[in-house]
Amino acid sequence: MSLFTQLSASYFFYFSILGLVVPFVGVFLDGKGFSSSDIGEIVAIVTASKIIGPSLWAVLADKTGQQLTIIRIGALIASCCFSFLFWLNSYWPITFCLAIFSLFWTAILPQLEVMTLNSIRQSPKIYARIRLWGSIGFIVMAVLAGVGIERYSHDAFTVLGLIVLLGLYLSTLLLKQPKIYLSHIIATSTIKSKVFDFSFIVFFLAGLMLQISFGPYYSFFALFLRDLEYSGIVIGLMIGLAVIAEIIIFIYAGQLFKFFTIKTLLIFSLFITSIRWALLAQFGDVFWVLVFSQLMHAASFGLYHSASILFISQHFDINQQSRGQALYVGGVYGLGGAIGAYFAGLLWLDGVGAQTSFNLAAVIVLIGAVFALFIPLQEKFNIR
Repeated sequence: MSLFTQLSASYFFYFSILGLVVPFVGVFLDGKGFSSSDIGEIVAIVTASKIIGPSLWAVLADKTGQQLTIIRIGALIASCCFSFLFWLNSYWPITFCLAIFSLFWTAILPQLEVMTLNSIRQSPKIYARIRLWGSIGFIVMAVLAGVGIERYSHDAFTVLGLIVLLGLYLSTLLLKQPKIYLSHIIATSTIKSKVFDFSFIVFFLAGLMLQISFGPYYSFFALFLRDLEYSGIVIGLMIGLAVIAEIIIFIYAGQLFKFFTIKTLLIFSLFITSIRWALLAQFGDVFWVLVFSQLMHAASFGLYHSASILFISQHFDINQQSRGQALYVGGVYGLGGAIGAYFAGLLWLDGVGAQTSFNLAAVIVLIGAVFALFIPLQEKFNIR
């Protein structure tokens, strides 16, 4: 089996579980009888584990260079924790179980990103092609979960999740740890100096605002569409459509970096995302507008994610990559996601506050675009 296939398989399974948990954890919790404020709190607590999880392993990974061992441990323990959901029904046991699952599951991606970039010698073109298999996994699972939950109730969430997590663990057994030569590392370059650099601070704040704005979408989008009387298959297809747009942008992202700077693409993505949330707030019940807004996911996630990964890859030295990725995932996705989920839960009011939630999200991501304006201008990325 080729290196490309091995890495692509791990991305496929990792993002398959993302395609289940992100859109449908709210539906799962709703099926357990929790209110929107309860759901917001649980999602916030679970998302906050991303602050701890990635950083917990990143220092060890950078010191030992053994990203693969951490990936395998994370996949195995995440599978075990998720299996307990078959027997849990009350608030704190479910919250604790999901949080521990997330603690180990989110430790996987930063290490997988570093391994992939090192294996393919930092080529954004090859990275985009490998990463799109994660998007394919997301689509497949979103559609299966939409149909499965509608047909078999929220219990399908747990069954599908455990199957995919076991697939993720088995796929990691096929991977090999790449050899990294550190002779060219600048000895005086510390992680602290990189973190407190002005360019990283404004980059971090822009990403934080973007993730806060995703709060209503990640926590309640499936419930939002269900309340608008869309069917389970349509909900799954709409979630899948967003990721199809993401796949297309991953395919062509390498070409975009030939012509535009990272800063330009980040600002563009943030601006498009603001329009996306405003459209959902006002016209979510209009099918073609819903389709158009989902296509905007190409910019709000796909393009932004690609640009961010390359920014981090450029900004941090090679022996700081795991910590840089972990700081980004933990701070931006963890802290931003937790804040967004918590306030979305407060504002949602079992669907009554849906419009307010998405309108506020549109304003928040515009603030992120303002922060991105202060990122120092960088050269176009060197495409290999």
